[in-house]
Amino acid sequence: MILGDNQYGKAETHVVRVTKSGARHELKDLNVSVALAGDFAETHMTGDNSKVVPTDTQKNTVFAFAKEPIGEIEDFAIRLARHFVGEFASVYRARVSIEEFGWERIHDHAFVRAGSEKRLTTVTCTDDGTWVVGGIGDLVVLKSTGSEFHGYIKDKYTTLPETRDRIMATSLLAHWRYTGSDIDWRKSFADIRRLLLETFAVKHSLSLQQTLYAMGEAVLQARHEVAEIRMAMPNRHHFAVDLSPFGMDNDNEVFYAADRPYGLIEGTLTRDDAPEPGLAW
Repeated sequence: MILGDNQYGKAETHVVRVTKSGARHELKDLNVSVALAGDFAETHMTGDNSKVVPTDTQKNTVFAFAKEPIGEIEDFAIRLARHFVGEFASVYRARVSIEEFGWERIHDHAFVRAGSEKRLTTVTCTDDGTWVVGGIGDLVVLKSTGSEFHGYIKDKYTTLPETRDRIMATSLLAHWRYTGSDIDWRKSFADIRRLLLETFAVKHSLSLQQTLYAMGEAVLQARHEVAEIRMAMPNRHHFAVDLSPFGMDNDNEVFYAADRPYGLIEGTLTRDDAPEPGLAW
């Protein structure tokens, strides 16, 4: 019997860090997951745990590291991943994934949650190097015009009417692979987010696939520190309501928003000269 690839870790350690500078406070709200791979065959095969770093230790390490200034989530993930690989001989790969929840300031020390949007990172570290993936999740966007869908295959099961004007809405999940680890993370993230939103807004779309490609293309053309971007865009369907039974017209003004079922559009764009991904993904 051969044991295949395996890893284990502590998932979703939710840590909130308050940085106090007089009356004005700063807030970092993170969900941190750690996964370790290494020389762990014996714990699977015989129950020998002598090379195992307990998941409770991993959780406590996250809290202890949060005592120092966290900075950008990419830097925090790099410090954690390098610690686990450097501190424990049995660990040859550490992968740290972080979700950051946004809060908007309403007072020196009071905040309001900034919607569902999350900033994401995953850092993978081995003795051979460090790979960083950035990302954004649950970014809900909608455009009320500038979107069409027609010319598709039709068979006896097709009931969807063609449209030259529709609402297009999605909840974007995007991950992008960086070419290095010495990057201005905050600026890079802000610029990538802006490019994604601007392209979604202004690109006249004949399909959600076309929009996805245009968004990824805009990022790769403008941000040379990004080697590859992967996106998932569920189509949040909005159907014009038939108001004719009530003697009313509906010129794409009143819609029914359906949450299920939904189309799921996924795609990856890679720079022509991008370095190999290594263990980034």
